[in-house]
Amino acid sequence: MNTQEMMGIALKTANLDEMPTDCEITVPGENIKKVLMGVDMDTAEIMLAKQLGYDCVVSHHPRNTNVKMIDLMDTHIRKLAELGVPKNKSQKLLEERKQELDYNWHVSNSRRSESAAKLLNMPFMSIHTPCDIVGEQIVQKFLDEKFGDKPDTKVQEVVEALEEIGEYKNSARKPAIRVGSKDSYAGRIYVLMSGLTGPGSKILKEYLEAGVGTLVMMHIPEKDAKELKEQSIGNVVIAGHMSSDSLGMNLIAEKWAGKGIETTMMSGVVAG
Repeated sequence: MNTQEMMGIALKTANLDEMPTDCEITVPGENIKKVLMGVDMDTAEIMLAKQLGYDCVVSHHPRNTNVKMIDLMDTHIRKLAELGVPKNKSQKLLEERKQELDYNWHVSNSRRSESAAKLLNMPFMSIHTPCDIVGEQIVQKFLDEKFGDKPDTKVQEVVEALEEIGEYKNSARKPAIRVGSKDSYAGRIYVLMSGLTGPGSKILKEYLEAGVGTLVMMHIPEKDAKELKEQSIGNVVIAGHMSSDSLGMNLIAEKWAGKGIETTMMSGVVAG
């Protein structure tokens, strides 16, 4: 297989028609049989792959800051619209968070790993949003089947259920309640793992005010959790970052295996 075909499988697994801006085939490659894959893959991991005889390196997190990547956060505008929040409202609330990210990324060393991969002639690619969408779908389906007909579900039950999923069970960092308590009613459980990164407390508040009782997310900054606690309008369960990323990565690697590619996981990937 080649990198283009590998990307195609990742997109198809996530039901995507085109490559999102947080995905990239940085260095294309052909005849790929052995892949080294991790959550964060940079110069050191690319050199390791070269030394160990791998044909390609795959990073989950994007190693290049595409200036258009921030617009992936507009996913929240669509999702909130489905919950009844006007698009003009969520767009304005999201703008502050997008500007914050723009300031942070503007100073980043955005082509560091790319230059190493090119010098080493190592095929290199990143697949972020496809993995996040797959993980989001897996967890939402699992929780819907578990609690869809149980209106009195408590937040602690959600946490315990998550640990039935291999990636969460095997992770060093277990699911945790960041907003709410063990005995809080969960209400409608909404899994929010795609959309590039955390959208900020103002957008999260919109989800909770739109009828979501419990948000299940990968991660949340302490300041956002604190601001939501002060609102007393819902719950937030943090499933875990590396473990949630691993859900999509493991499934996509399984799809590649069906095409003859052997994938070695490292750099944060948790086995399912």
